[in-house]
Amino acid sequence: MSILLTIVLLLAAFLLCMNLWTRRLTRQGIEMVPQLGQIVPVQGGSIHYVEKGDPANLTIVMIHGLSGQLQHFTYALMDDLAEDYHVLAVDRPGCGYSTRDTAALAALPEQARMIHAFLETKNVDQAILVGHSLGGALSLEMALDHPDTISALALLAPLTQQMPEPPAVFKSLEIRTDWLRSLIGNTIAVPMARKTAPLVLKDVFAPEPAPADFLNRAGGALGLRPSAFITASQDVIGVESSMGELTQRYSDLKTPGGILFGTEDPILSAETHGASMTKFGLTFEKLEHRGHMILITEPDICARFIRQIAGMTHADMTKQNPH
Repeated sequence: MSILLTIVLLLAAFLLCMNLWTRRLTRQGIEMVPQLGQIVPVQGGSIHYVEKGDPANLTIVMIHGLSGQLQHFTYALMDDLAEDYHVLAVDRPGCGYSTRDTAALAALPEQARMIHAFLETKNVDQAILVGHSLGGALSLEMALDHPDTISALALLAPLTQQMPEPPAVFKSLEIRTDWLRSLIGNTIAVPMARKTAPLVLKDVFAPEPAPADFLNRAGGALGLRPSAFITASQDVIGVESSMGELTQRYSDLKTPGGILFGTEDPILSAETHGASMTKFGLTFEKLEHRGHMILITEPDICARFIRQIAGMTHADMTKQNPH
């Protein structure tokens, strides 16, 4: 009995130490990446956003991917586009400084509903959605759920197909039990993430190098919080449960747009998730020898791609409303 009690006490002490370490890393992450924008409440949580550019111009809405935050867009892409467009970069529900109330809200239709509700509060209509990775799937969901309010899709390395399992680098997020997810998130997940960050970034950015300022300028330090791990784990399960239904609706897609992919993307296959969407009316372009994080590594090319999609949309709108 004394041996069992000793083991229990040692385990409790270990978890307490991990929790204290987690809290310290969380404080450091928030200090490195403070809140950049404003927060709007919506049903089920809140949306944190940064806004730039003239609201009289066409509106571009930027939606990041798994384990990301809006700083992926403010890193280099947003300021460029804000010279000609009204640009909103959002933290997906539960990510960055946005919130969501329950794990059930990780499903794509729920995230789409929350971001659409945010756009309604901003009186945004006919938005051009720029979705990266998981944000691409969410953009497609929004275009199908709200076709009259989304004018075009400019998708960067998007998730478009159901996958048998998460990419290897995100496999540890596949946790289906809320209490276990919370326990891991508040104890060992954040210290482990801090230790393994260089290797994870190398895998995500391959074959290109990760920028040295990713943790602060691109918001990576916000991943050093229990909420970031918990949200990402919920996203993995939520997307898994709703991706199949989304793919079955692609034949109803009426929103024009295009997809840009790096040919060496280690996270999502360009052919599987990009070329496969041309039959649903989306264009497909490839960047040779580039990886998954093209919005950070190739912002100029991404900006030109988005402008091309936006220009086509503006021309169509002008034809329909010449006055």
